[in-house]
Amino acid sequence: MKRIVTAAAAACLYAGASSFAPAFAEEPDGLVLPAGFHASVVADGLKGVRHLAFRSRDTLYVSTRGANNGIIALHLDPSHKAYRSEHFGTVNGGTGIRFWRDQLYASTPTSVYRFTFKEGELVPSAAPELIVDGMPGVGSPNRPLALDGRGNLFVTVTGVGNICTETPTSKVGLRPCPQLNGRAGIWRFDAGRTGQKLSDGEQLATGVRDMDAFDWRAGDGLYGVMHGRGATHATWPEIVSESDEENVAEEMYKVSKGTDWGWPYSYYDTARNIRLVAPEYGGDNKTEAQSGLYTKPVALLTGHSSPLDMVFYNGTQFPRSYRGGAFVAMHGGQGPDSAKGHPGYNVTFLPFDRRGRPGTPVVFADNFAGPTPGDRSVLKAKYRPVGITTGPDGALYVADSEKGKIWRISYGDN
Repeated sequence: MKRIVTAAAAACLYAGASSFAPAFAEEPDGLVLPAGFHASVVADGLKGVRHLAFRSRDTLYVSTRGANNGIIALHLDPSHKAYRSEHFGTVNGGTGIRFWRDQLYASTPTSVYRFTFKEGELVPSAAPELIVDGMPGVGSPNRPLALDGRGNLFVTVTGVGNICTETPTSKVGLRPCPQLNGRAGIWRFDAGRTGQKLSDGEQLATGVRDMDAFDWRAGDGLYGVMHGRGATHATWPEIVSESDEENVAEEMYKVSKGTDWGWPYSYYDTARNIRLVAPEYGGDNKTEAQSGLYTKPVALLTGHSSPLDMVFYNGTQFPRSYRGGAFVAMHGGQGPDSAKGHPGYNVTFLPFDRRGRPGTPVVFADNFAGPTPGDRSVLKAKYRPVGITTGPDGALYVADSEKGKIWRISYGDN
């Protein structure tokens, strides 16, 4: 497990990999990208933008969060710019959108729907089919989706809150935590079957506080990045310092049957690379969680960065060093005040080696919030990455939640 480094330091970590060196040429909206990469604007002014999914080279679909936004279909011209948009459906929630066999899967807090397109249709005329229903509609609404291409649909049902206590002001954790019953986990369903309930799915993981960044790595397996807990210093200042709060990790796991990600009983410290007992369960910021009780994360990312989407790069346009690695959209959050601003507000890249082992995370695309540290905050950020996907052309597409902008990041002359 490695800590994240900045784009400027990335070249030092990858000798001979010039694609990781920072570039200072002017990019749209002041974005900072590695040498050889360029950004262009695909669309702007879209409402409630969350996540992205390509159906074909010139049709990009956007999930939304907000009343009556539905799904947005963008029609792209040969220069990869949206020249027309169409809204359809009433599926709101925005945390899951995927294509499989030319059918669109989209989630709400309570359900997963499937849209089928007739020949030649860009917007489906048929009503969506209900694939999964009856998920809890209270608490965190995030229901990210992943598909393995073999007919398995994976759905995360996130927890209710930051910690698991009787009341919001209580400092004593509930054991067992009732949120682990029917939520705070990952389930597998049959992607081809309609009318399923949560009980029809197979639960693969538990202890998942909140998660949006979720994807299947080809030839390998399912991965997700969990949001680490917040406000630990504010709630227990006598135990956890501000610097300790900065070290509460965003945790990446490989999902398999029976994995336990440790929430709410524990959390990972990036500085010490250990799992600590949570304060509400008697932790003192020193006591390690019982060995072997919880699954070990495969990577630790910067705390309070708010990973809101992830895609494994399967294209061929980018240099070989990027292939098979994960791009993570870091929405950015608050966390402790820092001279560098709050963490996140970037796209982070996590390389994987040929054995499927993750390496050191690096900042791939930066300056979404703005050029100064003070811009890196929830209230001041100009843009905040929220969705990310790879297009059929091998370029990376990044969506913003603040002004509804989408960028295309390409390599070379593509």
